[in-house]
Amino acid sequence: MNKIFQIFAITLATVCCLQNDASAQKITNPPTAAIRPFIINAHKEPPLSLQQKISLLRKKVKYVFIIYQENRSFDHYFGTFPGVDGLFSHSPQKTAGFYQTLIDTNGRTTTIPPFRIGPDQYASDTDDIDHAHSMIVKKMHIVNGQPHMDHFAITEEKKYSPTGNPSLKAKQFGELAMAYVDGNTIPLLWRYANRFILFDHIFQEMAGPSTPGNLSIIAAQSGVTEWVLHPDLTYKGNGDHGNGVPVLDDPDPFWGSPADTSIKSERPPVNPHDFRNGKVNPSRIEKNLTFASLPLTLQGQTLHKISEKDEAPDEDLSDVSKDIADITNSGKNTVDWGWYEEGYDHEPTDDDLGPTDAEGTHASYITHHNGPQYFGYISNNPDMRGHLHGLEDFYQDVRHHKLAQNGGVYYIKGGYKNILKLKPVDPDPRVQKNFLGDDDHPAYSDAQISEAHVAETVNAIAQSPYWKNCAIIITWDDSEGDYDHVPPPVRVHGPDGSEISDGPRVPLIMISPYAKVHQISHVTGNHASVVKFIDTIFNLKPLAELPNEMHARELGKKHYGQKYLGPQDALTPDIGNLLTAFDNARLRGIARPLPSSYALIPEKLIHNLPQNTRYGNKDLGIIPVDKQLGIKNTIPPDFNPRPRTTPTITQN
Repeated sequence: MNKIFQIFAITLATVCCLQNDASAQKITNPPTAAIRPFIINAHKEPPLSLQQKISLLRKKVKYVFIIYQENRSFDHYFGTFPGVDGLFSHSPQKTAGFYQTLIDTNGRTTTIPPFRIGPDQYASDTDDIDHAHSMIVKKMHIVNGQPHMDHFAITEEKKYSPTGNPSLKAKQFGELAMAYVDGNTIPLLWRYANRFILFDHIFQEMAGPSTPGNLSIIAAQSGVTEWVLHPDLTYKGNGDHGNGVPVLDDPDPFWGSPADTSIKSERPPVNPHDFRNGKVNPSRIEKNLTFASLPLTLQGQTLHKISEKDEAPDEDLSDVSKDIADITNSGKNTVDWGWYEEGYDHEPTDDDLGPTDAEGTHASYITHHNGPQYFGYISNNPDMRGHLHGLEDFYQDVRHHKLAQNGGVYYIKGGYKNILKLKPVDPDPRVQKNFLGDDDHPAYSDAQISEAHVAETVNAIAQSPYWKNCAIIITWDDSEGDYDHVPPPVRVHGPDGSEISDGPRVPLIMISPYAKVHQISHVTGNHASVVKFIDTIFNLKPLAELPNEMHARELGKKHYGQKYLGPQDALTPDIGNLLTAFDNARLRGIARPLPSSYALIPEKLIHNLPQNTRYGNKDLGIIPVDKQLGIKNTIPPDFNPRPRTTPTITQN
């Protein structure tokens, strides 16, 4: 064992053995003076039945905003946040995967535990580690249906050095999988978690990269019903490299691609670099997706009329024809919705950051992150396509009060650039060039620029008339392949027999005037919980209970022996609806709703990155768990947060 890791392991084991489990210790996170006036004692919270709570929520919450970020595991961001099921909640022996195997460059086998990185390591800017479907499954190390969560480091390392002694780069990537940060790196996110309610058992629904998550957040699946109905459309191999259903990779949507032969002016966009020189690899273009999603159920009784405008109904609507009739006949009112993604149309970044296409747009657009664009019944219908917007459009719509008066559902995503025009603090020119993104995806986004984007969005909502009737969800589309110690439930196997649902945990924070304050929710869920919450607030029929999806589910049981081949917003156990986030006293009017000022973050903390201001744990009044327990943090001496972008030339 590497000597430094030996010392770390012995020190940590001694601390934990002397004190037993950390869960038995007094891990405190006392509320600050800014928080205390808004805390409601639990014994004063009036009891409400589920239906009473839902009824009150429907009166209070009219707008649901989902700020949907990219690629962070729960433990990587919040593993030492007090009160959560975290990295040090139990002894190492009772924490799945705490010590992981890693091979040193000299061929010796060592072990590596989680370790903290921060401002001194420029932890805001890290390279991207592998989060393909097969790699996440390998990292979770599932044996007899039980994820052991102990192959994150070695799987990442062997990607770069599959045989022989590993290269330094390979070892550093393995180490990166075990690194975590705290409120000194992402203080704005920790501030929200501290003031509102943080969920610590939300899993990524599909074990894979970004596209499956961006589909699941609107459909509670990534195409298992389309696989059941059309077995000839299933993905090839292990699903990592190409198209097919259920979607487990990151191919671009058919709509807007060079393969889309519809009138160019009526197509949704793609990033100009997605298809250089017009070259098309058919396997990198996803097939038209035809399963049900929220954009259908949100249309209510107007859906049939709107669907008549589809340009190719036979291809786009055949798998949801009964769903359309069912939704239309429900008599429910239409609920407005919008997907606001940076770069979809002209953005402030286009003029000076480039590269751009001939129209001067889409420089920051990440095509495979736009979930709705994959569905023909959206992209191939002008009325439905009109719900897709650029990011700056969101701020304009909120600022000028253009959102629907009766409420709606709005998704907000960043991209390759940032419209705040912030730059990383690390002066390295390679970092300055490559880490300008704001959707939190490693390799091109800076974590502090990304949380500034989140804060700018929350502030815009809080300063608008929409605050008094809103719920704001901040969550992430996948876990990046970073270590997380909590084994997810195994619910679904794909066409190749591999486990495709669930993947590791992702963070989720709920902000609302009616939210609980300074609390952790341990309720289990996944991305479908967001869909389930929207179903509940707007009284929608769950996607899982629509007739076409019910038919596919029955076929899945018959042909594949699986009970949960369908949307997971109903009929699937242990999928929470996020209602634990809300305080009964505020819903009942016994306590006042939280004022917008409570959610606001001063602009000076948004436009001056914490790396410069040193705003962090001390200012937040939070002592991370590892520091409360006095656990020595040992960063590997050869660690590099960016083995690819800023490679280490020699072994330290």
